[in-house]
Amino acid sequence: MKAAVIRSAGGAENFFMEEFPVPTPLEGQVLIKVKAFGLNRSELMTRKGLSPDVHFPRVLGIECVGEVAHDPSGTLAKGQKVAAFMGGMGRDFDGSYAEYTLVPRAIVMPFESTLSWEILGALPEMFQTAYGSLHRALKIKSGETLLIRGGTSSVGLLALQLAKEAGLFVISTTRNEAKRELLVANGADEVLIDNGSLAEIIKNQSQFKIDKVLELVGTTTLQDSLKTVVSGGSVCMTGILSEQWSIAEFAPMNYIPATVNLTVYDSGEIRIEGKYFQKFVKDIEKGFLKPAIKRIFNLNEIVAAHHLMESSSGGGKIVVLP
Repeated sequence: MKAAVIRSAGGAENFFMEEFPVPTPLEGQVLIKVKAFGLNRSELMTRKGLSPDVHFPRVLGIECVGEVAHDPSGTLAKGQKVAAFMGGMGRDFDGSYAEYTLVPRAIVMPFESTLSWEILGALPEMFQTAYGSLHRALKIKSGETLLIRGGTSSVGLLALQLAKEAGLFVISTTRNEAKRELLVANGADEVLIDNGSLAEIIKNQSQFKIDKVLELVGTTTLQDSLKTVVSGGSVCMTGILSEQWSIAEFAPMNYIPATVNLTVYDSGEIRIEGKYFQKFVKDIEKGFLKPAIKRIFNLNEIVAAHHLMESSSGGGKIVVLP
């Protein structure tokens, strides 16, 4: 099997294509023939050396879709379509940037679908993050107003569609006026150009009463996002597009407005049950949802794929086919 290996932290040029024996699964593991995987910002940060618990060399990749090659327990039949994500994948052990990956049975989710691998490869982590943020963390309800900050990211675009499906009024943001139509095409009721001070923009447009905020930019805009919601409203910080993990001299009493709720979502801690992923896949098959895919690469093009991700141009998920 071939795999893209990163032997030391740094730029995308640090990836090298190497050959390995196909691994043999032990009890409690499943060998997956990888058919596709999506790229994630966390992998970019790991590649740069910003994930202190990750040791190199490492095959990155926190998610994939594919077919079961071997399950020693016999629980999953050979050829069964599956998704795998998180649980240490691509961090504690080698991940999906390869033709095969060996993962714990606990992180494998079987499903059925007629969708192409190109589409399926974009879905597992993107769905977990968007659905979990909206329904588990923010507990969205029909009739509420949701603000999505970082709206042109792949998670932002999917969250927009899921929120509209759930009956919310959705305001989405971009820093680039040219991407306004992208957000409108994905269902946004309103689009705001993010100048870094959304709280001031919201304050000056009294027709907007923000109940919930999905914060995908991260720590650099979190405090401003907290100021946009009504009393009793909630902000969920899920994304770190800014690539900054922490907030210096964080003082909760000064940082969080009174009666405003701050939460986070992490698919590594809270996993959405497989039945919801299966329904999501079926909704795509029926045309109810359309995940945004920016570009398809093959594994030999992993350097170019990472360069595109690092450009932060947004617009959809980057998918790689081994």
